[in-house]
Amino acid sequence: MEKQLKVLIVDDEELARIGLRMLLAKFSSIEIVGEAYNIESASKAVLKYKPDVVFLDIEFPGESGFDLLDKIDSTVKIVFVTAFDEFALRAFEINACDYLLKPVNPKRLEVTLKRLGSDESTAGQKTPIFKYDDQIFLAVNYKYHFIKVNSIMRIFSAGKYSEILTTQRIKGLVKKSMMEWEECLPEKNFIRIHRSTIINIELVEKIIKDNYTSYKVYLKGSDEEYFISRRYASRIMKLISI
Repeated sequence: MEKQLKVLIVDDEELARIGLRMLLAKFSSIEIVGEAYNIESASKAVLKYKPDVVFLDIEFPGESGFDLLDKIDSTVKIVFVTAFDEFALRAFEINACDYLLKPVNPKRLEVTLKRLGSDESTAGQKTPIFKYDDQIFLAVNYKYHFIKVNSIMRIFSAGKYSEILTTQRIKGLVKKSMMEWEECLPEKNFIRIHRSTIINIELVEKIIKDNYTSYKVYLKGSDEEYFISRRYASRIMKLISI
């Protein structure tokens, strides 16, 4: 059975809202619960209507669509409707955060809705491998950030989620497991040193032998010490030269 999706449209241009509403009206799986013309009205509409999906413009007079992301729960799916450049679009794409370029192409919209309407929309899809210089779009502590992959210092296990720390001191919970990080991070730059820790090899400052079989790793810009478990020690010593 086709999943019914509650949709909120957010755009400061009335004609753009009308055009998108007309395109969405052709799909029986879509229920348009409301519209908003700025960030304040959009924030109120999300609380009132509790949409499954927000079709969000990025450029507003004096503000940005990204400002809305700090005001709402990250469980709400976001489809950006934008004219952003390719670099930013890759940040959305590799994080399964969909986007539509203006003017919206009806066939491209149909692809988006198929993805959103399926509970298995990500099943069977190959996990994207990040490049070291990629910029990714990520919810950290339920707030969205653009984060450069090369700025990630370390990742800790947090149950089925994880905690990251970046060189910009962005720190918090991320809805990615350690296994998911291992699958998507470039293996030449990131390595698991413990079942609960992944570090950025490029940021290793020094490795100190703690005792006969144990080692500690120190990263540039951090006073924290990270323990290397015996299981990963031999591989790490082959990859890292201090």
